[in-house]
Amino acid sequence: MRQNVGNVSPMSNEGRNAYVIEHLTDAMLNLLAEKPINDISISELVDKAQVGRASFYRNYTCKEDILKIYLDSLFKELQSEWNKESNAPLSEQLKKLILHFENNRSFYELLNNRGLAYLLKETILGIFELNPECEMAEAYIKAFAAYTLYGWVDVWFQRGMKESAEEIAELFKKCGL
Repeated sequence: MRQNVGNVSPMSNEGRNAYVIEHLTDAMLNLLAEKPINDISISELVDKAQVGRASFYRNYTCKEDILKIYLDSLFKELQSEWNKESNAPLSEQLKKLILHFENNRSFYELLNNRGLAYLLKETILGIFELNPECEMAEAYIKAFAAYTLYGWVDVWFQRGMKESAEEIAELFKKCGL
């Protein structure tokens, strides 16, 4: 069918871009389930997503960016809960974080199994809004909390995500944190 003004998709640029991002993300996750990220080419990724190569480069600079943006989207809900209860003990915040990972277990297991759990570091630091403009005490307190959480999560991943969120939070309390 020939396109003309009457039959051109009414989808907006934003809608088309969301489509591209969704398909590239799905393709990346499917390919990552099959092989390491270094073995996935951009050509293979865009072919699987059925989008043009330019669409990839319009949205991302590298393959890891797909995972980072997906992580950010997963963490948006957690971030809003986190901010509502910012004065909650760190053990309770850790419990929320572990529950988040449990609820999205297949994705995080995939990241861990492919050696990509390090991508979480930026996301966890983002929760604490750690930046150079923070006052000295605030910066160090936030850094302590963020890197402590990241370290605990990394060990939990390496141990196979066996312990429950309640067990991790309780252990955290026993450590006096």
